[in-house]
Amino acid sequence: MTDSLIIPCAHCASLNRIPTDRLRDAPRCGRCKSDALPNTPFELQQNQFANQIKGDLPLLVDVWASWCGPCRSFAPTFAQAAAQLQGRCRLAKLDSEANPQLSGQLGIRSIPSLILFKGGKEVARQSGAMPLPQLLAWLQQQGI
Repeated sequence: MTDSLIIPCAHCASLNRIPTDRLRDAPRCGRCKSDALPNTPFELQQNQFANQIKGDLPLLVDVWASWCGPCRSFAPTFAQAAAQLQGRCRLAKLDSEANPQLSGQLGIRSIPSLILFKGGKEVARQSGAMPLPQLLAWLQQQGI
């Protein structure tokens, strides 16, 4: 029997069982047929948050705002990380202005903020933008 992981779809948040040997093969969501595990960051919405953190793969959330210069300059780095980490970690962006209730629930005090979730729980947090090597090293310290 093939090992599999439960992965929430990046678009509709439906839970999908995906064989581990297919994680890098652009698996499709069984419900909406979109790319369930994109190699780019996806937009996280409040109504999908609970399902998105349930997945078997860790979820790294970048909390940002459109008026934040460091947030905008960090976006390409975060996108590069998503491409490099596909199949090991999912990356999402949370617009703090569009989702103020969730930002408050997460205790966001500064942006950009990175929050790493594993098994439905927050396991690490980092404030501020950082270069790609530093981001990857931080994630490696977290077991990613």
